[in-house]
Amino acid sequence: MSNTNQFCSISLNFSVSRLLTTTRILAQAKVETKISASLADVTGPDSLVGPGAKPGTIPTEFDQATGLERLEYLGKLEGVDVFDMEKPIFEGSGSLKDPYLVPTYIGYRYVGCRGKGNEDHKAYWMKVEEDKASRCWQCGTVYTAKYLGEPGHHHH
Repeated sequence: MSNTNQFCSISLNFSVSRLLTTTRILAQAKVETKISASLADVTGPDSLVGPGAKPGTIPTEFDQATGLERLEYLGKLEGVDVFDMEKPIFEGSGSLKDPYLVPTYIGYRYVGCRGKGNEDHKAYWMKVEEDKASRCWQCGTVYTAKYLGEPGHHHH
């Protein structure tokens, strides 16, 4: 019976030392991060990281924003609406013969209709696609997508 206890003890010690060794190696691994201070610095999702706060200071939004929040923040600093949220629809009158043209780079876009003119209503969402008329069932406003990218690139 004492041999069994001794074997378990040895096995346990081996597992713990192996685990700590692996942890030590991972802690020493260097991870390179690129900090983006402007939109020009953004090269992809991995570069949307702020510099962090300096020791002893309270971080600002610029210091700690990451990901899409950082992209939006950097855009606002430079006066760029990166998500096209400010009235993206400029063409058309909203009728069946002259629908609102919704800009898109992928062939479709989701639009929330809130009414036309002085007739406001709750937002009704619809998928607006190229070469199709999408009509709001509440107020009758008509939308269609206008592809802005290179021809043939949005079809999968």
